[in-house]
Amino acid sequence: MILYLHTLAPIPVISPTYRAHQPTQAVAELSQLIQELLQQQPKLMIVGSSMGGFYGQYLARQFPIFHLMMINPALKPWDLLPKAVGEQQNFVTGERYQLTNEDVEQTRCFGIEETGDGVPTTLFLDKGDEDIDYRIAADMYRDSGELFIFEGGDHRFQHMDEAIEIIRARYQPITP
Repeated sequence: MILYLHTLAPIPVISPTYRAHQPTQAVAELSQLIQELLQQQPKLMIVGSSMGGFYGQYLARQFPIFHLMMINPALKPWDLLPKAVGEQQNFVTGERYQLTNEDVEQTRCFGIEETGDGVPTTLFLDKGDEDIDYRIAADMYRDSGELFIFEGGDHRFQHMDEAIEIIRARYQPITP
C-alpha cells in the first residue's frame, strides 16, 4: 500500500501493518517488502517509530537504505517489554494478542551493537516519552547520528511537524 500523506506529498509513504510483537515474522515480512520496493525504487528511506525504529535500525543494515529516521525508538525492547508480557491490543488494527517472554527474548536477535557503521541516521526524541528513556537512543547514536531532542512530548511524539520538515529536507528523490 502506498500512501500519500498530506504533509509528505508528493513523497510516497508506505505504512505496513505487521506483527511487531513477533520479531522473526516482523523482520521477515518487512524484509520481503523492502526487497520488493528496492526493485521499483533504488533509493529508500526508513522512518520508524518505537518498535518500527528498532526494526528499521536492523533492516537499514541488511539493505541499501540511504537514510534511517527513528522517532522515539525502542532500541532495547528486551529491557522494556517484560512489563508488557500478557494480553495486549494493537491500537491501530484493534487486534488482541499475547506477548510472551519468548517474544521479548527474540528481539535480542535483531539488536544493533555498533551504530557507527556508516548508515546515515537521524533520531527524533521527546524527553517526556513515558515509555522509553530518550537517553538510551541519544547515548547509542551521539557519535553516529543526527539527534533532535525535544523538551516535553510523550511516546506518541508531539513534535511531528518539526520532524516532517527535517525528513522532507533529507529526502531527495532520484530524478531520471
